[in-house]
Amino acid sequence: MRHFGHIAPEVRKRLFFQEPGVFTPDSPARLLSAALGATLYSPATRPRLADDIVKQAGRGVVSMVLCLEDSIDDADVCAGEENLVRQFADLAGRPDADLPLLFIRVRTPEQIADLVRRLGAAVRLLSGFVLPKFTEERGMPFLEALAVAEAAAGRRLFAMPVLESPELLYRESRVETLEGIARAVGKYRDRVLALRLGVTDFCSSYGLRRGPDMTAYDIQIVASVIADVVNMLARADGSGFTVTGPVWEYFRVQERMFKPQLRQSPFLELQAVELRQKLIEHAMDGLLREISLDQANGLLGKTCIHPSHVLPVHALSVVSHEEFTDAQDILRPERGGGGVLRSAYTNKMNEVKPHRAWAERTLLRAEVFGVANEDIGFVELLAAGLAQ
Repeated sequence: MRHFGHIAPEVRKRLFFQEPGVFTPDSPARLLSAALGATLYSPATRPRLADDIVKQAGRGVVSMVLCLEDSIDDADVCAGEENLVRQFADLAGRPDADLPLLFIRVRTPEQIADLVRRLGAAVRLLSGFVLPKFTEERGMPFLEALAVAEAAAGRRLFAMPVLESPELLYRESRVETLEGIARAVGKYRDRVLALRLGVTDFCSSYGLRRGPDMTAYDIQIVASVIADVVNMLARADGSGFTVTGPVWEYFRVQERMFKPQLRQSPFLELQAVELRQKLIEHAMDGLLREISLDQANGLLGKTCIHPSHVLPVHALSVVSHEEFTDAQDILRPERGGGGVLRSAYTNKMNEVKPHRAWAERTLLRAEVFGVANEDIGFVELLAAGLAQ
């Protein structure tokens, strides 16, 4: 699989200076954690789930979570499990189908071993499990169950803990909770692919819900949690993990209170006014702003609950030619001693030692999302994806 693999090769050649790389479920964890992109959630009860998975893969989705937790009613859990077993068997019977990375979001540790057993040979299609409301106390049984299930399955299975508990939100317990989470995921570092943020649950603890004109970073109590999670769990010193961005809840805006946030100039220059209007009508301007803020705050990838959100996440994850050039210059072997240099674009200072970690992350992102040609921006990437 590869990002933008659903776009015709001749179009990719026009868009990319360096095309997105190919990866598989067996690729190194560091590469897969960067490649998750827009992880699309789907209720496990969908009757045509196998068809939906194949269809979304054909539209550029590379990771999906099949949810047995909050997205379905408590009374439907058993039916959801049975449906998952049927749908995985269906997918296993389609050997030529291109599939995304597949994860199951469970409710209890016991479900992990049970589902692995019931999936049988079809477990080869499973990349891992999403672990809800993760703290050290609640999370360790999930991670222990995963290790046992992995041995039984005879294949690598990843964990993606969701950080969404009230203990993480409340100031008086936040540091202790983060320290506990760090101990738990550190013990199973090789099997923790990424940490996911459950911002909807954070808001729920205070009766809040951000509108389509607001990002998670406009809700100060949520922004403070994101900052502390990145501070303690996403450091660039080798101890950190990939942390993914929060879900965007909106599909279409009926009435706007504030002026649209999406700038007109790049659209007017490219005679793409209709595309801009379409994005605004579907609340995508707020989503685009939040994705940019995710990246600025150290997050990579995003939880998505609607297929229309996938392409914007991927388009804004592509490395620009300017970023790529700066990163390469910073990491040149002859720069190992440090120093300061003017960027090739002559518009900024690149300081080798302080910018090294950023450059390394940028080249990893370039490996999976590609590098845009010098005259290509996210508008062209969005337009090309929407045209497919």
